[in-house]
Amino acid sequence: MPVRRLDPILIDRIAAGEVVERPSSAVKELVENALDAGAKRIDVAIEEGGRKLIRVIDDGCGMDENDLALAVERHATSKIPDGDLTNIATLGFRGEALPSIAAVSDLTIDTRAAGSSHGASIRVEAGRLHGLRPGNWPGGTRIEARDLFAATPARLKFLKTDRAETTAVADVVKRLAMAHPHVRFSFANGGALLEYAACGEDSGARADRIAQVLGEEFAANAVHIEALRENFRLSGLAGLPTYNRGNAQMQYVYVNGRPVRDKLFAGAIRAAYLDFLSHDRHPAAVLFLECDPAEVDVNVHPAKAEVRFRDSGLVRGLVVGALKQALAGASHRSSDGNAQKALHMIGARSFDPAARRPAAANWDWRLSPSAPQRLEESPQTQLLRPAPAADARAQETPATPLDLDAPLGAARAQIHETYIVAQTRDGLVIVDQHAAHERLVYEKLKRQREANGVARQILLIPAVVELDGGRMDALLPAMTELAELGLVVESFGPGAVLVRETPAILGEVDAARLVADIADLLAEEGDARGLSRRLDHVLATCACHHSVRAGRRLSPPEMNALLREMEITPGAGQCNHGRPTYVELKLSDIEKLFGRK
Repeated sequence: MPVRRLDPILIDRIAAGEVVERPSSAVKELVENALDAGAKRIDVAIEEGGRKLIRVIDDGCGMDENDLALAVERHATSKIPDGDLTNIATLGFRGEALPSIAAVSDLTIDTRAAGSSHGASIRVEAGRLHGLRPGNWPGGTRIEARDLFAATPARLKFLKTDRAETTAVADVVKRLAMAHPHVRFSFANGGALLEYAACGEDSGARADRIAQVLGEEFAANAVHIEALRENFRLSGLAGLPTYNRGNAQMQYVYVNGRPVRDKLFAGAIRAAYLDFLSHDRHPAAVLFLECDPAEVDVNVHPAKAEVRFRDSGLVRGLVVGALKQALAGASHRSSDGNAQKALHMIGARSFDPAARRPAAANWDWRLSPSAPQRLEESPQTQLLRPAPAADARAQETPATPLDLDAPLGAARAQIHETYIVAQTRDGLVIVDQHAAHERLVYEKLKRQREANGVARQILLIPAVVELDGGRMDALLPAMTELAELGLVVESFGPGAVLVRETPAILGEVDAARLVADIADLLAEEGDARGLSRRLDHVLATCACHHSVRAGRRLSPPEMNALLREMEITPGAGQCNHGRPTYVELKLSDIEKLFGRK
């Protein structure tokens, strides 16, 4: 088959397939162009999930006729003024966004440069230019893309439902809005409207915008991140471990203002929360990394969704270290949402008459307002009633002022032999005794491991593990670090290693499988944390099985000792699985429930 040149329009459509995967991709490119143009207000509107119409209006610097004519040509951009690809200070620079969108839609651009006496307009339909003409647009730029993918029906049929595509577009607007709090954003889809007012440019503007987008609940249950290492600065908000999610959709990462989805950051966030969350729960975080543009390559992905750093290990260490330090500083904070949910549930049950009304199937005549008042229950009926579930033995000993002034207060009762009720100066605290003691035992086991090292067990018959070249190259430099964690391996000729000792706490383990898994992790992430994670998981399991169980009756001194130890233990606000260990209710909130305030 002879080689031939492709048609220019076909070339544009192939390029569009890399840049414009779905309507949200087009919206992302257009909004980023508006931000690079210095816009202070950006309005986004779509119809039918973006299939029928995508409209982006901004009040940026606009374009004159010459710039507009070049803007719809491939590899034409204003974002590399000196041609230096290592110094990119804008959100995008590939020069393919507008021509790619124009190749798969009916694109119209109306614009007017600042200070110009008139505007200009251009239309490109499925890659065919209809010419440049004068326009009357007042200022900034309006871009409309109609009938997206109409010229490429194969791509059109792979789009999801209108609702799913609308959600994807809304997510793009949210991500870009959080990175640019000084800009007013609006998003309309038919009758639905999403609007974020400009938050200014002061130090608190970013936190205000995050609260606008993600809600006040996230802001109330997050800790501030601020860290600096060499030429990299990390800032943002990270959710408390108790404020977790079933997926990673609430993790937002930005590099020099550019939203990215990168496995380096995903792995670093997961590693930082490893001690606090189970494997099926995910933290919420909004992180901003700022660095010299020369330290990061933002051109490794057609849609600019991934980045590559010169020193990825430094960046990973910065993210993990900053998150761990912030979480350690908030180790005694439990999710505020848990207390609010408790108050809401109590309030609903206290004031909702329907909540008190028994179901018809379980109706008890004695509860009826019309029931005879002179009938008395027999002594036998009294014996059938269950005993009270509260153990108030702590009341026998008066609470000391020292315990009352402590953060978790003085133990006053044990409820259902599972929950400790403690009294503070301005409220009460309810503690889950099993979850709390599980965290205490886990931290104690970790301290013992750090102080005494990891005990090893010698294999009776050393295991030979065969590895390919890539995994061997990743494993051999980490042998010393692995030995400190209890796994002793040594080279055994080309393509193989010999396992002589394994961590004793792992018990009987498949050494070959363990080494292969660690080698895979080393090849992917470049560190030996895989074995450390395995050891931490074993310690967490041991802590769970050796902690105070629900159903065990505790004495007042035991309850107070548990509270005091929680106050000095890192991460005591949540158990190893991310569940809260206690809920604090302020006296003022309780008084509101009973109408005292």
